[in-house]
This record gives sequence, structure tokens and C-alpha cells, in this order.
Amino acid sequence: MQAFFDTDQLLHDPQQFMRLGRICHPTDVPDRAHALIAAVQQCGGSVNPPRDWGVEHLHLVHSADYIRYLSTAYTRWQALADVGKNPGIEVLPNLSPYSGVVPGERRVPCRTDSLVAQTGFYLGDLSCPLGPQSWRSILRSAHSAASAAQAVLDGASMAYALCRPSGHHAHHDRASGFCYVNNAALAAQMLAQQGGKVAVLDVDAHHGDGTQNIFYARGDVLTVSTHADTHDYFPFYTGYADETGSGDGLGCNLNLPLAHGSTTADFLPALDTAIERIARFAPSAVVLSIGFDTYRDDPISVLRFDFDAYQHVGERLRALGLPLVVVQEGGYMVEALGPGLTALMRGLQDADANTF
Repeated sequence: MQAFFDTDQLLHDPQQFMRLGRICHPTDVPDRAHALIAAVQQCGGSVNPPRDWGVEHLHLVHSADYIRYLSTAYTRWQALADVGKNPGIEVLPNLSPYSGVVPGERRVPCRTDSLVAQTGFYLGDLSCPLGPQSWRSILRSAHSAASAAQAVLDGASMAYALCRPSGHHAHHDRASGFCYVNNAALAAQMLAQQGGKVAVLDVDAHHGDGTQNIFYARGDVLTVSTHADTHDYFPFYTGYADETGSGDGLGCNLNLPLAHGSTTADFLPALDTAIERIARFAPSAVVLSIGFDTYRDDPISVLRFDFDAYQHVGERLRALGLPLVVVQEGGYMVEALGPGLTALMRGLQDADANTF
């Protein structure tokens, strides 16, 4: 199996949350990537640096203004010190503009050049600080997803994008939930541009709200998400079963929320429903957004999966027999990431040929 990762993705290292301590507020720490790389290598996969796809490639799923903001915000933020202001060590919002747009529709663009206003507009919450090297990590994470998608387009049966930072909470023009660029959506869009239908399966403790929003009115991309019930859990505002798509995408969005405390046994019926829906959609390829924050001991999860859950995901996807791009999402117990990815790969493995 080809895997894609660049060491520049380790550079994003949020500091202001670290002062609170990892136990009370674990975040996307660089050690997560090391654990996942080790798992890929132990399973016989090769980890390759992604191709440089440039910046404009991200416009496939994000607004140009948003990407321009992400790429320039830190430098502009630090320049505030030159006019007697104290910008702090990272870019963080102090505004929260209304963003509750109808799923599938776009917000009115930000109409001001004020950096403070833009930061409130484009950074949806305090889990998305921008430090001196954040943009480089964000860009190369997106490039890893693009390279995995291209590998599948070039004929590989499967490829893995070790994306850090993660992406499934990133909307068309807004960062949220540790996510800045929607890596899975970028991969799905690249696959869809070849003329076939694509399915995105999101298995994570949190609803893939950004992915849903990007494709909500699209009939060529099916989005399916299994996640903890969002009534009292991030991202709160989306992830409900009655969100089924709009316009051309009506019927092409399926949310399968799980009760808090759900175990692997509780998850399997939802997984079967997801796989059955994907099979009926008959896509030409599948993108799996996989998060290991569903593991029972993850510090911010309300689900109680064991590692067998990820093997079941792999087995069901292998049975579909479709080209697959695996995109890494959440998981904040570093010790669980390697076993989680190993279990997924075990399920994806062809037992007869002993290959991926």
C-alpha cells in the first residue's frame, strides 16, 4: 500500500492549548503522526513524500479568499506588533460571526480587509490556532491527500493519506475542530472530476460536517457519516439523521448518529447500513475518512469502540471491491493510533494473497 506524508506536517504545533495540558485539552500533537508512520511500516507499506500540488489546487474545494487568508494570516498577525499591538504567539479569533448557512450553500464572502475580522470569519473556533509553521503543515497535508487520490486514479487499488492536520471539519471557507483544509473532500473531488460517482465514508467520533457541507447539493458524491450523536457533542449543529441533501444532492447524504457510550457491537449495524447505501450508489471509488477517536480510551471520545471495529471497517470496504483512498482524521490517544490503523489494514488486507 502506498502511503503519503511529509515531515513538514509535523511543524504545526499549537502552543496556547499546550499550556492547558494535554490531558485536559488534547490536541493534534505531532507525536500522532509518528505513531501512524510506524504502523504503516510495520504492515509493510511504504511512506512517500507527496507531490507538490501548489496552492491553487486547494481551490477545488475551498474559496480562494479563504486559502489566501490561511497562507498569510500568521505573518500579518505578527505585524500587528509594529503598530503597538500585542498579537500573541498564534492567530486566534475573538469574534464569532454568524455562519449557520443552509447546508450546501455558501456564506456571503468576507467584505472587510481587517485581519481581526477575517480571523473571526475564517477560524470557526479556538481549536484552530495558526502558528509560524501551520500553513506549511496544512498545505502538505492537503498534498498528501491529493497524492493518494492521484495514486488511485493512476491504477492503485488503495492509498493512504496520513493527513495532519486533519480535515473533515473544514468547510468551504472556514476552519473548525483542528481542521483547516478538507483533505477528504479534496481527494473526493479529484476522483469525481474523472466522471465517476464517488462515496465518502466518515468513521470518526465527530460528524464530518465540513465534508457534508461541501457536497450537500451534489448528486455525484455520496457522503455517509457514522459518529456520536451531536445533540450534546461537537460539532453540535449538524450530523442529524434528517439531513439528507438538497437539490441535485437530495438523498446523497446519510448521517448515522450513535448514542453516547456505543460499543463496537452497537456500531456494526450502522456500518452495515453505510456499506449497503454505498453499494446501492454504485460509485467508481470510495474515500474513507477514518478517525481513531472512537476508541474507548480516547480522552475526548464518548464512544467505546475496541480495535476490532476498525478491522470490521476494513473488511466491509474490501468486500465492496472498489478503489479506496484512506484519509486520516481524528484520534488523540497516541498509544491507540498504531493498533487502530493496524486493525484497519488487517481488514483491508487480501487474506488469500497476503497483500493490500
